[in-house]
Amino acid sequence: MSLGLHSGVVQLVAPNPTWAAAFAAERARLLAAVGSHPLVIEHIGSTAIPGIPAKPILDLLAGRGPDRDVSAYVTAFGAAGYAYRGEHGIPGRDYFVLDDAAGRRTHHLHLVEEGGPLWRSHLTFRDFLRAQPERAAEYAALKQSLAERYPANRDAYTDGKAAFIAAILRLAAGNPATG
Repeated sequence: MSLGLHSGVVQLVAPNPTWAAAFAAERARLLAAVGSHPLVIEHIGSTAIPGIPAKPILDLLAGRGPDRDVSAYVTAFGAAGYAYRGEHGIPGRDYFVLDDAAGRRTHHLHLVEEGGPLWRSHLTFRDFLRAQPERAAEYAALKQSLAERYPANRDAYTDGKAAFIAAILRLAAGNPATG
């Protein structure tokens, strides 16, 4: 299983059945790293949705208790090789990245409050697309179009998915309105 993509590059690869095992291994490694600090880790992002292409980077959602000091996690994840990037534009999230020896990004780690709004939205989106293959196919087509349009602009690629993600979250909440 090959993970990794150089910074700024947008390249999708075919779904890989080994992504789930790679997530499980990284989850176990991170849980060992945090020791006694409670944490729940979920597999999110396109590598967590069977059958759709994805950037070969694993996204992990780590849920901490609302009263937990983030500094202990920053230290533990840093010891596990992750670089801390702060909120990185998303209030309420602590963002970490892991690169391989060649400098390719292999993992994104999003530390949020377990059960909070960011936690719920990430899991809702993932679970909805897992349960709705036709919507997952729409998302895959959108991602492919954006990757072709923005092969060297990850921000534009990500921004191009925002309206679709918002629409899915509204559908999942039972409110298909666009307003």
